[in-house]
Amino acid sequence: MGVATVIELRQSISGKRSFRPSLSSRHANEWPPTDVSSDLTVEVGTSSFALHKFPLVSRSGKIRKLLSEAKDSKITKLNLNGTPGGAQSFELAAKFCYGVNIEITLSNVAMLHCASHYLLMTEEFSEKNLKSKTDIFLKETVMPSISNSISVLHSCELLLPTSEEIGLVNRLINSITTNVCKEQLSTGLSKLEQHSPLKPLEMNNPDWWGKSLSILGLDLFQKVLSSVKSKGLKQETVSRILINYAQCSLQGIMAKDLSSCKGSFSDAETVKKQRLIVETIVGLLPAQSRKSPVPLAFLSGLLKTANMVSASNICKGDLEKRIGLQLDQAILEDILIPVNTQNGHHNHTLYDTDSVVRIFSIFLNFDEEEEDSNNVCYDFDSPRSPKQSLILKVSKLMDSYLAEIALDSNLMPSKFISLTELLPDHARVVTDGLYRAVDIFLKVHPNIKESERYRLCKTIDCQKLSQDACSHAAQNERLPVQMAVQVLYFEQIRLRNALNGTHDQFFLGLVNSQYPQRSGSGVGSGAISPRDNYASVRRENRELKLEVARMRMRLTDLEKDHVSMKQELVKANPANKLFKSFTKKLSSKFSSLFRMKSDVKPFGAKTAPDAKLLFQRRRRHSIS
Repeated sequence: MGVATVIELRQSISGKRSFRPSLSSRHANEWPPTDVSSDLTVEVGTSSFALHKFPLVSRSGKIRKLLSEAKDSKITKLNLNGTPGGAQSFELAAKFCYGVNIEITLSNVAMLHCASHYLLMTEEFSEKNLKSKTDIFLKETVMPSISNSISVLHSCELLLPTSEEIGLVNRLINSITTNVCKEQLSTGLSKLEQHSPLKPLEMNNPDWWGKSLSILGLDLFQKVLSSVKSKGLKQETVSRILINYAQCSLQGIMAKDLSSCKGSFSDAETVKKQRLIVETIVGLLPAQSRKSPVPLAFLSGLLKTANMVSASNICKGDLEKRIGLQLDQAILEDILIPVNTQNGHHNHTLYDTDSVVRIFSIFLNFDEEEEDSNNVCYDFDSPRSPKQSLILKVSKLMDSYLAEIALDSNLMPSKFISLTELLPDHARVVTDGLYRAVDIFLKVHPNIKESERYRLCKTIDCQKLSQDACSHAAQNERLPVQMAVQVLYFEQIRLRNALNGTHDQFFLGLVNSQYPQRSGSGVGSGAISPRDNYASVRRENRELKLEVARMRMRLTDLEKDHVSMKQELVKANPANKLFKSFTKKLSSKFSSLFRMKSDVKPFGAKTAPDAKLLFQRRRRHSIS
């Protein structure tokens, strides 16, 4: 059996005149032509095509080679299962061989280009062949446009690995990168020339090319974004692209409560896919910094999703560091990170407190690293220190977080205590928020150990409690007796300082009234004569001295009662009854003392008609 030549193939086809261009054009709408019987059947997947050898051989080098190398010169069947795009692409290529006018579009150009490469439909075998047609379309229509390149790149995903082997994927990625850089440069130049304000976020523009990237699979998306990042794409634009892609690819990424999305994470295959997306997006985020363009809400959503899909520790650690660097911008919802209930290692608690501890620790330790690199030193206790101002904001966030997680009855006391001890002493100017959270926790966890109760309450600085909080704490039966005594002791010191300060204020008022010419305006008042003014001052001064003397006497009695009560508390172990009588007695003295104080006013000051007593009798209830 000899090898069939092209001449023999042509002779084996009867009525070869029917394949002249004039005749083939008459059959352009008739597929396949029926005026000549088929002599070759081509199988592509589950489809088969009854065709003719001569038109196929005249355009396709692969078919010519297969027929010429066949052992049987009268071969009537070929198998082309490897054709990229399957039966659809082969049918279009076969029509082209028959002279049928086919339309090349964005949806089929990648398929036809890969098929022409596989079938060797090049200029070597025929002029103006299919591969040259697709090359022209790619060059003139696809490559100049970012959106067209992304659309064709998306169709290449179904043609892998052929589309990558022939270089089509790289060509499209390079064209996207080049056009993006040109657009960024031209936009920047136009803004400089026109001195126009910045436009709103491009994400709001429906025609923005970054939104088109969401149609790509994860692998090609990663390649495109890595390419444009390497060429200097702005970090703000990279962040917007990642946010848009995550919103389209991840389930519940921006949801405030991921508990409503837990059902979507039940399928193992879905969880695996979501985990890969999260880890890839985190790897593409811009560099970590306090001024990162990535919104904190987006980072929080990524971390919550990463927890739900059990992402790697490296991935979660990266997100925790990014959130920690921007923690002063966070709100409560950003740090309420739900636990992954699938692993069963959190005793059914609601929130991941370990992650929050790491986030706050990163924030507290960040400035130390920054000082080593920049040689900048701040006075942490100074209210004007940048570090201190940020810590004050974060302390309020921590108090709100503690109050929220305190409602979780399954939360271990050790976890809650570690959070209350996390911030330094100078982080809080007022400890009312911390006291409220501790009170809620003690109310929800009544069976807490006394050692843990004492350690928890020890984190509250009683000197920084407001008067209302002190009044509540003095009557709060959930607190240890030691703390209640401490609250009363510091309230006594505050009262003494207030009395001394009041006396000094009276003296300063007296001096200012005696020398009105030294006032800020530089002009004395002419409404009252100096003699009348002096007599009035002396009269009020005598009255004030009497009132101060009475208050000091009452304060002395209060100190004696405090010493005696303290001695009795040391002797007696069951302190409940003694504590109740102690607080009632001191409260009554405080009330009478400040009722008297409310009648005393410094010179020149007006008494507010609605002034409230500092210590009013209150029912024993939670401050929560």
